Amino acid sequence: MDKQSTTAAMVAQLRDGMTIGIGGWGPRRKPMALVREILRSDLKDLTIVAYGGADVGMLCAAGKVKKLVFAFVSLDFIPLEPYFRKARQDAAIEVMEIDEGLMLLGLRAAAMGIPFIPTAVGLGTDVLTYNPQIKVIASPYADDKDWLAMPALPLDAALVHVDRADVRGVCQISGPDHYMDDLFVRAAKNVYVTCDELVDSNHFHNNPDAARQVFWERNQTTAVAHVPAGAHPSSCGPQYGFDVAHFKLYNASAQEPDGWQAYVEQYVNCTHAQYLDRVGGLDAIHTLPLPVF
Repeated sequence: MDKQSTTAAMVAQLRDGMTIGIGGWGPRRKPMALVREILRSDLKDLTIVAYGGADVGMLCAAGKVKKLVFAFVSLDFIPLEPYFRKARQDAAIEVMEIDEGLMLLGLRAAAMGIPFIPTAVGLGTDVLTYNPQIKVIASPYADDKDWLAMPALPLDAALVHVDRADVRGVCQISGPDHYMDDLFVRAAKNVYVTCDELVDSNHFHNNPDAARQVFWERNQTTAVAHVPAGAHPSSCGPQYGFDVAHFKLYNASAQEPDGWQAYVEQYVNCTHAQYLDRVGGLDAIHTLPLPVF
C-alpha cells in the first residue's frame, strides 16, 4: 500500500467551501508547505479550524477564509498574528471564538461521531454571548445542573505535519507534544500529511520507541508527501525550532502597504526547493534552536 503523493496533488483534492482542520499549535509543527500550496491555488470560502499561527494569518491575508473556528492565533513571541489581527479587526471573516478546551471537545465529539459533548467549560462566560450556536442543556440525571453542549467540529480534511512517516501512512511525532493532531485526524474525512523524513516501514517494526510515537492508525491517513522542513517557519521538534528571524520579517511585512504581496512573491510563488534556498537552506533550518519555556 503506497500513499505517497505531492502537496499539489493533495490540495487538488480540496474544494471551495470545505471545512479544513490544520494541526500544530501556534508556531509549532504547522503543515506550512501545504498552506503555501493552498495559497498558490484558487481555493476560496474555506472554514478553517485551528490552534492558529501563521497558517491562519496567511490564509486570511490571501482571502481564502470565510470562517475561522479558533482558540487563539499567535506566534508566541509575537502575541497576535499580524494578518489574522487585521482580518479580525476589519471583520473580514466570520468567527467562532472559543477556548482551547472547548475546541478539544468539539474535535473529540467529531472524532467519536457524536453531535456534542457536555461540559462546564464556558458556562458563565462570553463564549455563550458571542457564540449563540452553542447551546446550554439540562442534565437528564439527578444532578439538576445545566451544561454547555459543545457541538462537534467535523472536518472535510485535516492537514498535518509529522517528523517521520512511511508510504503506508504510519506517522511518527517524536516531539514532546503531539498537540491535538490525533483529534484533527480522527475528526476528518480525509487526512493529508507532510513529513520531514520518509522512512522504511521497518523503522516502526524494529523500533519500539518510534512505534510508541504513532498516535493514529495508518488507515486514517489519506496521503503522505515527503517535504523536508515542510513545517518551516514553524518548528518541528526535536529536529528544528521556529525561525524567529523569519517570523519577524513576516510580521514586519504586515506594516508595509504592499508587504503581503512582496512576501508572497518571495516565499510563496516558488517551488519548495526554491523556498528552502530563500530561507537559508535545509542545513540552516536544522540549526534553529528549539524554544525553551
